[in-house]
Amino acid sequence: MSESFISQPIALITLILTGLVFAYVSLKQLRTKISLNNYLVSDRNEGTLALTLSLSASALGAWILFSPASAATWGGIGTVIGYALGAACPLILIYFFGPKLRKEMPAGVTLTQFVRKKFGHNFFKFTLVLIIFYLIIFLCAEVTAIALLLNFLADLPLWLTAGITLLLCLSYVLKGGLKLSILTDKYQFVIFTLVFLICYFFAIKFYASGFSLNFIETKAPQLLSKDYLPNYFGAITFFVAVAATNLFHQGNWQRVYAAKNNNVLKRSLIYSALIIFPIVFLMGYSGLVSVSIDNTTNPDLSFFRLFISPNNPLLSILVIIFALSLTLSTIDTLINAISSLVVIDGKTIIKERSDKLLKTSKYLILLIAVIVFVIASKGLSILYLFLLADLLCCCAVVPIFSGFFKKKINYQLSLYSLIFSLLGGLLIFPSPDFSRSILTNVLFNSDSFSGLFTTNLLFFSFMVGLLIPVVFNLLYSLRISLR
Repeated sequence: MSESFISQPIALITLILTGLVFAYVSLKQLRTKISLNNYLVSDRNEGTLALTLSLSASALGAWILFSPASAATWGGIGTVIGYALGAACPLILIYFFGPKLRKEMPAGVTLTQFVRKKFGHNFFKFTLVLIIFYLIIFLCAEVTAIALLLNFLADLPLWLTAGITLLLCLSYVLKGGLKLSILTDKYQFVIFTLVFLICYFFAIKFYASGFSLNFIETKAPQLLSKDYLPNYFGAITFFVAVAATNLFHQGNWQRVYAAKNNNVLKRSLIYSALIIFPIVFLMGYSGLVSVSIDNTTNPDLSFFRLFISPNNPLLSILVIIFALSLTLSTIDTLINAISSLVVIDGKTIIKERSDKLLKTSKYLILLIAVIVFVIASKGLSILYLFLLADLLCCCAVVPIFSGFFKKKINYQLSLYSLIFSLLGGLLIFPSPDFSRSILTNVLFNSDSFSGLFTTNLLFFSFMVGLLIPVVFNLLYSLRISLR
């Protein structure tokens, strides 16, 4: 049995009670039957405050407890900055894309509706599968994160936490859709922000000197050094990865359409970006502090090691509330996102009515929940799961979002560039220990490549995935100009 910071019964009670409170608050708002328009886009009538808190809460999932700090322990200050900018940047990009999409498709709900209109049916189906796959991976990572946390704090079995979390979320999200998700996001945001500040206060209190740049420079100088290459590779990799991924988050596009008007949407996006950046930055910075204090610390647990103690179970209780607030706000968004894709885009594929597809989507969500439960029970690396999802979206970002600025689309060129970028990126994408890839250890011997390449496989996989569509477009433009 691993070291426990809180007893299993108390951890379990805290988890269940916190989840039941959120479910009760949500369902209490459900006074009448939710219409399909309310379920999908909250009647397109959300104001600035509700939308800002919802965008922020749904973006800041349980991943922030692990991934930024974990990446910082080897990627340095550059990775911290890149991660924070990457988390905030999509909201700034949607500031420009969102109003264009609302104008192009005023009655829309999904990004894939725009893809179908611009690129045609084949590209639409490919993109739909890609986005759903990404959302499922994101869902697996979120549930895995909360399960690993409870296992760390109280040695609770992964399957138990995963099952309870999924059941708590499904108890309200399947009934109320986006409307109830936005309502609960407000409460979840307030709670996790408050607890985050409390936890950070105690971390600084316990290790005041450790939070100074001078301390980090003394104990782990490479993490701040301008000559440390991972600072640059990490910054670019995580900025590109996180920014590209969140552009494909259907939960964000639902909220684009849920805004009362474009002014509300733009204000909400700016405010959310300003909220998200410092929170992700501080979480990443905690990784620098933690590894400087003890370089044997498990990277995934860097943040918690700064203040969690068996002698203070109250802090462990606060962390559970913090983590569950983050998790529920994110996974209810992911579930709604998948449901909206099935309801809206399912009509194009199987020619069925929206009300029947809504029922079908709920059965599909239950099936996905079972798959997520099984995967989360395995305790796979959260950061690695996210990076795989990030790669898929990174490969698609140029072909799809260039369509916002083109009047005429060559859909075959877009499809081929997407397929080749996926193949190229996956060939280089590293194994879970980040030391091998299909290209360097299966197709060829690693000695055939430079050390710079083999030690930065993640960076090069993202760059190849991002740049292949650019090269395709440049070659096509050159060919047209030479005719």
